[in-house]
Amino acid sequence: MTDAQDTAADSALRTTGGTPPDDAGSSVTEAPTPLLEPREGIPPVVTDENALAEVIAAFAAGSGPVAVDAERASGYRYGQRAYLVQLRREGAGTALIDPVACPDLSGLGEALSGVEWVLHAATQDLPCLREIGMVPTSLFDTELAGRLAGFPRVGLGAMVEGVLGFVLEKGHSAVDWSTRPLPEPWLRYAALDVELLVDLRDALEKELDRQGKLDWARQEFDAIASAPPAEPRKDPWRRTSGMHKVRRRRQLAVVRELWQTRDRIAQRRDVSPGKVLSDAAIVEAALSLPPNAHALATLNGFGHRVGRRQLEQWQAAVDRAKALPDAALPQPGQPVTGPPPPRAWADKDPAAAARLSAARAGVSALAEQLNMPQENLIAPDTVRRICWEPPVGLEAVEDALARYGARAWQVEQVTPVLVAALSAKGA
Repeated sequence: MTDAQDTAADSALRTTGGTPPDDAGSSVTEAPTPLLEPREGIPPVVTDENALAEVIAAFAAGSGPVAVDAERASGYRYGQRAYLVQLRREGAGTALIDPVACPDLSGLGEALSGVEWVLHAATQDLPCLREIGMVPTSLFDTELAGRLAGFPRVGLGAMVEGVLGFVLEKGHSAVDWSTRPLPEPWLRYAALDVELLVDLRDALEKELDRQGKLDWARQEFDAIASAPPAEPRKDPWRRTSGMHKVRRRRQLAVVRELWQTRDRIAQRRDVSPGKVLSDAAIVEAALSLPPNAHALATLNGFGHRVGRRQLEQWQAAVDRAKALPDAALPQPGQPVTGPPPPRAWADKDPAAAARLSAARAGVSALAEQLNMPQENLIAPDTVRRICWEPPVGLEAVEDALARYGARAWQVEQVTPVLVAALSAKGA
């Protein structure tokens, strides 16, 4: 049994409430303290180059890790751009930057190069930070750290409360951050989001070290920091909610045409696509194939609030799809680049289905032993790929895991489980 397996065996008792033990092995039991105001008050929002230059100088002269957060306007605006960036560093205090007024923060990013950035759920914020020139060279993700350490609730509020004993203000995470000027309560909330992030990082580092998982976490953080930008999703229209109802190719073409039309309008107006036309309305039109705008107006989502001109616009999209030759119609489903859906394995390859069942059971047991979610121990897709086309022998399994992107610690932990599953009776 590894150090991590040994220490994780009893950590579930210690972290069930979301709190790592203190040096004596006990958990914080005092009532949490509401965190109502930033230590230095709410800083003014940086909206010009002079103020930005002062922030850059202050943060370059600061010490230790830098807490970083970003607020987007999901559900209100098109895309996932940042509308507020918050930072805090020892010696520099807290800064709130308006990336609409200061769209190029590459100078700040360069000033913080080589500094560890502390983010919560880093993969959510890194794309919008990258757009404005902020890319970390190293990071610490407090949400991922919480997952690896076995915390049952890993939201920022839950982690700050359980680990540090403070209650963060709630209620502004889903507001329209593109609003200008930003209301003071929102700015207070934003400043408080980075107020204790470095303190949380330090506590989690100690807990990961106690469990023997600190090196594992560092490997995960390095993988996030070095990952290239995500490739644009192919055929994003296929992710329309309710697509499972659409079976015929002509109907799929209607979904595609309406989705693309909606996307162009949303981008031009800089609003969330859902505010232009709902997914449910797109699917309804695809299933009904309305012959004209009058018929379209009777469908859910195209009622009295939709003007005549808009109805004609949507009907034109439907008509374009209906006029396509058969050869131009989309195929049902997306091209499969990996194994088929697991539900089909029993019929296609019973031995592979047996391997997958054994592997899933083994991974589940190991994840429970290590006190972490299965998906953080190893990506489910990686397990499926290895079970569908099984490599032969321990070294071959190790090579396959590495090829599919598993980190060294994952390879070390999971390889024995997968080797056993691939050779199990019935597999």
